[in-house]
Amino acid sequence: MEICTIGFTKHSAQSFFELLATEQVERVLDVRLKNASQLAGFAKRDDLRYLLTRLCDADYVHEPDLFAPTPEILKAYRAGELSWEDYEIQFTNLIAQRKLEDKLSPEMFSQRTALLCSEHTAERCHRRLIVEYLAQHWSGVTAIHLPRCSTT
Repeated sequence: MEICTIGFTKHSAQSFFELLATEQVERVLDVRLKNASQLAGFAKRDDLRYLLTRLCDADYVHEPDLFAPTPEILKAYRAGELSWEDYEIQFTNLIAQRKLEDKLSPEMFSQRTALLCSEHTAERCHRRLIVEYLAQHWSGVTAIHLPRCSTT
């Protein structure tokens, strides 16, 4: 099963929605802690929901209690108090504590899904960590980081 990931920064609205449409994404699963910031532009919660429906015929889901880092972890990382390596450890421990693999089922991803966050690339983004974690617990999980530049 392929699970896509995408970040909205450094994308124009046109390139972002065309990429999702080209990849035939049917659901965007927003993994951000906060999804209503004015700085998010077209990726602000209500605008994103509307545009996904109209331009891509895709659903929008925001589940911060399952997928987002805690405010404390995110704040410490952004303040430089946590290295990326420490952030990875803390976030992976968090989703293990949440038992993500038990609260979700692989069938949830039978609809082509993209995990959304703000980071342009997945290299230093928790959306990559989510897919890697699921791949350790479910067989056949492949990450497709959009735009397609690498697969893990």
